[in-house]
Amino acid sequence: MAQGFPKTADVVIIGGGVMGTSTAYHLARKGAQKVVLIEREPFFGVMSTGQCAGGIRHQFSSEINIRLSIESIRMLEAFPEEMGQDIDLRFIGYLFLLTDEEDVAAFRANVALQHSLGVKTQWLDPSQIARRVPLLNLEAVRAGTFYQREGLCDPASLVQGYVTNARKLGARLFTNTEAVGIRSSGGHISAVETNQGLIQTPVVVNACGAWAPQIGRMVGVDIPIEPIRRQIVVTTPIPEVPPDFPFVIFFRESLYFHPEGEGILTGKSNPDETSGYKLSVDPDWEMVHMDEAMVRMPILQKAGLLSHWAGLYEVTPDAHPILGRIPTLEGFYLMAGFSGHGLMHGPMVGRLMAEEILDGRTHTLNIDPFRYDRFLAGELHPEYNVV
Repeated sequence: MAQGFPKTADVVIIGGGVMGTSTAYHLARKGAQKVVLIEREPFFGVMSTGQCAGGIRHQFSSEINIRLSIESIRMLEAFPEEMGQDIDLRFIGYLFLLTDEEDVAAFRANVALQHSLGVKTQWLDPSQIARRVPLLNLEAVRAGTFYQREGLCDPASLVQGYVTNARKLGARLFTNTEAVGIRSSGGHISAVETNQGLIQTPVVVNACGAWAPQIGRMVGVDIPIEPIRRQIVVTTPIPEVPPDFPFVIFFRESLYFHPEGEGILTGKSNPDETSGYKLSVDPDWEMVHMDEAMVRMPILQKAGLLSHWAGLYEVTPDAHPILGRIPTLEGFYLMAGFSGHGLMHGPMVGRLMAEEILDGRTHTLNIDPFRYDRFLAGELHPEYNVV
């Protein structure tokens, strides 16, 4: 066993992205004494958290997701002062562009729901959109929605803030530490086996994102999450991009753009992507993506490639996460399956998980729509606003 490695814990969190580190911090903040987090990579937050586009938004189609965004974004605003860590929070606004009548109708209902919850999304006609984003080709765009209090934050800084402050509160967080097995007895969690040694514990939190099903198999729990590759390209500087350029999403095309440094970050979801732990860039799909990106934003033809990478969405059948205790195994908790919007909800979800574990149930928000039980009952209500 590695020297100084804990032999016991009250809670072991597996996974060191935004979900796991937020949970470690909030557990310690609520007074949990022996919190241990293990991450198999050399650094925290380098997998799906570190590979995401960094977006934060309120524009969802379900009340629970909108409420999660409201609370999480408030927490992000307070983060620099409360945690002593700047996260480069920028409210540049999200602009959804709609080219399909079915989406127009759905988004009208979504905007009404958002308004009822205090999110004052604007409905824009094509002429208003053209004035706001003159660099874009708006052919076939029928309408759009915009909300200014949305935008970007830096994933690495967010994770580092949670890691630093969790440790200050007594939590112990380890990298290069892989869970290789989980023990249970009599229907209860009893220990986590790692490459550094055995940790006796009554509680395990599975915060492994796309890899959550692998942890579930260690205890015979089937977790309906598929790892789906998504790719991103960042361009060299484009001086013509104005400082107020928003996070733009052509919704039906699953094509998006946002400012990144002096260039543009762009991505496009491949509707034919197959499930698998594929972390290399698919050059054929990148060509498809960039051809369409240059049609929609012609100025990209003048830019070069600065960087590109692939990461994994953790996709559930209804594009909603699975959150809370697993009913078939006492002491086993899950927080995964956020289907591309985990970063923005990580702050609040960590707090909710701490409530679930220490108080027996969440009370800040009701997470019943996200519980594992919905798959057992077959009651699914998909999230519409997924890119």
